[in-house]
Amino acid sequence: MKFGVFDHMDRGPLPLGEQYEARLRLVEAYERAGFHAYHLAEHHATPLGLSPSPGVFLAAVAQRTRRLRFGPLVYTLALHHPLRLAEEICMLDQMSGGRLELGIGRGISPHELGYYGVAAEQAHGLYTEALDVVLLALTQSVVTYSGKHFRFSRVPFELSPVQRPHPPLWYGVAKPESTEWTARNRVNIVCGGHADRLAALTGAYRAHWAASGNSGPLPLLGMRAFVVIADTDAEALAIARRAYRVWFSSFIKLWDEHGTRPINADFGDSFDAVMKSGQGVAGTPETVRRTLAAQASAGGVNYLVCRFAFGDLTLAESLRSLDLFARDCMPGLARIGEGG
Repeated sequence: MKFGVFDHMDRGPLPLGEQYEARLRLVEAYERAGFHAYHLAEHHATPLGLSPSPGVFLAAVAQRTRRLRFGPLVYTLALHHPLRLAEEICMLDQMSGGRLELGIGRGISPHELGYYGVAAEQAHGLYTEALDVVLLALTQSVVTYSGKHFRFSRVPFELSPVQRPHPPLWYGVAKPESTEWTARNRVNIVCGGHADRLAALTGAYRAHWAASGNSGPLPLLGMRAFVVIADTDAEALAIARRAYRVWFSSFIKLWDEHGTRPINADFGDSFDAVMKSGQGVAGTPETVRRTLAAQASAGGVNYLVCRFAFGDLTLAESLRSLDLFARDCMPGLARIGEGG
């Protein structure tokens, strides 16, 4: 089992500049604790995401760390010019000495897409072509491409990534059918939910992996979880409930304003609902370790993606959860999933 961190960079109690600095201090702590990677969301026009240009923040991460891998989860490809994005990807990979993890997706919110002039029905086509162009640019010095949305004729591409043929790819998976493309193309995945839901997704991935004839180490199959740890279960739960209310207000804001409900995102409106759905845990180190161990083992995952900063959690509260997790949970959890 490896360990990662997911961050929406949702609005917290600090002024924005101070929030960025607090997150960078957390990122330094993630590296000290031995985490594999830090994954940052991209969102627009919503308090859910205050890193709408994730590459800017990740450039700072590259300079504040030496071993920790990092990347977007995900770049919303339907909103990016693919050649411009490919240049950014190369810069980040070069600036970090080859530590970029490349998450890609089309964008989950039709409202965010709409603010940028992209109709929801266009998103998949834009995403597909943009990904084609990005991967082409990362592997060739001249880009020629002809599609419905993008056309390029012999465009020079002067940059290249450190990692060849490109940085590792990541994709958020909500349905078993999404695992065919990801398994065939050796793409790492992140998913969430009850252990039986996780098992269905990771089982489908392993089946497609075998059917495609792939060999070598299995990619990372991750489960996400809100994590709050304190000296007692009651203290941790009180902190988690308070912070989650703030996070959920940011999460649901655009959907409420448009009279719609989230797509492929089944977070409840309380932390108790989150725990019931298998997407979060709060308690002592023993409670958290036992809960996550059972879910990860039954779910067939080999990567645990924790969320230590959300809502109005203070830096001290996040660091406390992280320190207890690293000291009392990681050693035992690390043995889960050995052998793939």
